[in-house]
Amino acid sequence: MTLRTIDSLGPLAGTRVVVRCDLNVPLKDGVITDDGRVRASVPTITALVDQGAKVIVISHLGRPEGAPDPKYSLARVAARLDELLEVPVAFAADTVGEDAAAKVAALGDGEVLVLENLRFNPGETSKNEAERTAFAGQIAEFADAVVSDGFGVVHRKQASVYELEQLRPSAAGLLIANELDVLDRLTENPERPYVVVLGGSKVSDKLGVIEHLLPRVDALLIGGGMLFTFLAAQGHKVGSSLLEADQIDTVKGYLADAAEGGVDIVLPTDVVVAESFSADAAHEVTAADGIEETAFGASGLGLDIGPDTAAAFAERIRGAKTVFWNGPMGVFELAPFAAGTRAVASALTEVDGLSVVGGGDSAAAVRQLGFDDDAFGHISTGGGASLEFLEGKKLPGLEVLGWQ
Repeated sequence: MTLRTIDSLGPLAGTRVVVRCDLNVPLKDGVITDDGRVRASVPTITALVDQGAKVIVISHLGRPEGAPDPKYSLARVAARLDELLEVPVAFAADTVGEDAAAKVAALGDGEVLVLENLRFNPGETSKNEAERTAFAGQIAEFADAVVSDGFGVVHRKQASVYELEQLRPSAAGLLIANELDVLDRLTENPERPYVVVLGGSKVSDKLGVIEHLLPRVDALLIGGGMLFTFLAAQGHKVGSSLLEADQIDTVKGYLADAAEGGVDIVLPTDVVVAESFSADAAHEVTAADGIEETAFGASGLGLDIGPDTAAAFAERIRGAKTVFWNGPMGVFELAPFAAGTRAVASALTEVDGLSVVGGGDSAAAVRQLGFDDDAFGHISTGGGASLEFLEGKKLPGLEVLGWQ
């Protein structure tokens, strides 16, 4: 089976099309700090507007625990969408209530309406299938067709992602189709050398993707907080750095499998160690096997890869034809510990081939560090979804659209 696309829905002029986007953007003091997901939703919405559809956008934002919470309102996201689209964007103060019903009824051809946060309703994320289906049925009352375009949630079996798509004719939007095209290129005969860069805080978050990718890549570069579990697996002391002691044996197995399979697992040779988790903390660069030999002793915290490692990683990345990166190399939010992440991001912009930033914190990092989106081959809108795809898992939000 193949992915159903918008074309499969037939002429859409005058029809009500509910579009499930992922507008779950980061906010600080009520201000959107990264509008990447909002911008990524524009092509599909525009394509439907151009066909003369009545476009009803739905999404979640944050974790409001199934009840209205003003700090998680989609009103500010709707305002940003209004700035990005060439047509006005209306906003309903509820998802399936009176205001939503009235504004859906008033919607004209080629107009856009954003409904309030899906997660203000407990049925959206309920563990009970009947409750999810009931909520999906309420949304379906507004729809002649459904377009699923929230790639960041396709690994979740939630009402708007799975049940809704079974209640009306449904198809994938342009964003999901593009994400799958890129991920297919990473999994089906990728051009070599194929390098994967993994960071972030925990090894346990990446177990599945490491296991699945090890036989398929030429090199695996390890940074972020997870590197210290790898160093511990080699017998090194890591001070007070983040460590998952219960994963040491698993990591030893990965190192052995990589050696046997001829895959390079490239670990840092130096790290930046700090006195405390703070932007103004005293810090120094030390060899990866000498963390407890710094002035901070056993209380030292490893917060970034070191400059030698950053240079070595960058060289590996620039020499690759296919690169997938998920997870920062250090605590990039704090300036003294952002250099490793910046070096990796910069190297990805120089890849003569396919370079993919795997969503989540990596996408936030490249934007916060001042890189333009178009400097990379692709920036995914779904960190968790892209990782689960690369693990070989079946994603419910894709299966319901015909993808296998």
